[in-house]
Amino acid sequence: MKTESGLAFSVGVVAGLRPMTALAAMAWAVRRGRIQIEPSPIVVWMLSAGTSKRIAEFAISELIVDKLPFTPSRLNAAPLSLRIVSGAICGAAIRRSRKRSLTDGAVLGGLGALAGALTGYHVRKRLSRDMPDLAVALLEDAVAVGGNVLVVTLARPAA
Repeated sequence: MKTESGLAFSVGVVAGLRPMTALAAMAWAVRRGRIQIEPSPIVVWMLSAGTSKRIAEFAISELIVDKLPFTPSRLNAAPLSLRIVSGAICGAAIRRSRKRSLTDGAVLGGLGALAGALTGYHVRKRLSRDMPDLAVALLEDAVAVGGNVLVVTLARPAA
């Protein structure tokens, strides 16, 4: 698998765990030039100060709300759709940064998000049998943030 395809899928997996965190990391990377994308409507949207700030606020909220007992399952239609859309946007951005197909990136990112959501759900359910749910949720946060850092680092073009 080509590097940009693997990265597009990987950022989707991370979006399957924490969709707004993935979007925030991608917006940060694009805004600071770590990932360079040709101008497009999505890039303009991600780079706007207001949108970047809102995405970051939603990402922080997401990390908090995930720990609350009334938070719906990530496999419900609305949360799962958000994860897939987030993965598609991030995957498209990664592929576009390498001058590859936007559509392929969106598909890879969306599929990665679906895989991440399903895997995250089952892993969290299994680990919660042996560990407090808060500890499992914090571990998942760390994997999502660390995964984003890894993807953004690997996606940066060679100097």
